[in-house]
Amino acid sequence: MPPLPIAYALEWPLQALSKAPADLLAALLPTDSRAGDRAGRRTVQIGLVGRGIGSSRSPIMHEREGARFGLDYAYRLVDFDQLRLPDGALDDVITAAEALGFCGLNVTHPFKQSAIPTLTELSPDAAAIGAVNTVVFKDRRRIGHNTDSWGFAESFRESMAGCLLDRVVQLGAGGAGAAVAYALLDLGVAHLALSDTKQGRAEDLAERLNARFGGGRVAAATDLDAAFAGTSGVVNTTPVGMAKYPGLPFAPQLLLPRHWVAEIIYFPAETALLKLARELGCRTLSGLGMAVNQAVRAFELFTGITPDKTAMTRHFAEGGP
Repeated sequence: MPPLPIAYALEWPLQALSKAPADLLAALLPTDSRAGDRAGRRTVQIGLVGRGIGSSRSPIMHEREGARFGLDYAYRLVDFDQLRLPDGALDDVITAAEALGFCGLNVTHPFKQSAIPTLTELSPDAAAIGAVNTVVFKDRRRIGHNTDSWGFAESFRESMAGCLLDRVVQLGAGGAGAAVAYALLDLGVAHLALSDTKQGRAEDLAERLNARFGGGRVAAATDLDAAFAGTSGVVNTTPVGMAKYPGLPFAPQLLLPRHWVAEIIYFPAETALLKLARELGCRTLSGLGMAVNQAVRAFELFTGITPDKTAMTRHFAEGGP
């Protein structure tokens, strides 16, 4: 089925997308009355697919930057928790968005890896990382990209110059973890210890990264006490610390003042981990930089327009509580 122009979305019979639940389609369909303002403006429909994403600042970043370029830009949240959708509905969500004329989707926890089988192709970075956070619909193709890795690397280069990169512990080896681990090795981390609640996932990611980067630079950590011993930096890529998953991703006594700490969560702005790290005097990196940087790249993929990073950072800040 070819994508439908969004101008016809409201006339499109919901039953035609027989696999898609009506409440899902209601979340994707336009809910405003800006039709009179749309004449002559390019329409861009984007969605964010994930769980517990009600506090996401992606809509305000994308929509305000789109408005600066004169676009009729709408960015919708498709929260599986709010819609009470099972993980297995992911393909239905992507199919519905494509049929309704969306330009693409951002993908977040917990779908960055499970989205891959629903796609027709992957960019080289996404294929190497094994995770996607951006899907572009083009010529009946679903193209998966990963802007997370570049986003984290840029944020680290901008704010953490001079940090020791000899030994780093990373919590989490899922979709976001794969992107960040890739970035850390590209930044020059000599030895990366991966810890995940699913041990097999850490081992699989370590094996893939070693095959790409060589030198046995990555290992799955079975003992966090041992992994933290002698390490310079700590990176959290788990969802622990989000509003939905409060707390710390490891025992607090493991963190020492000599560590630098990087977080990828940006809501809340100060996670329990960042709060503890700052109290100890650790050098810290919040998830804000990665969030903005990945959005900059995603916006360009969706629209073909290079956005203003400074403006998007301002939009992000304005979207806060």
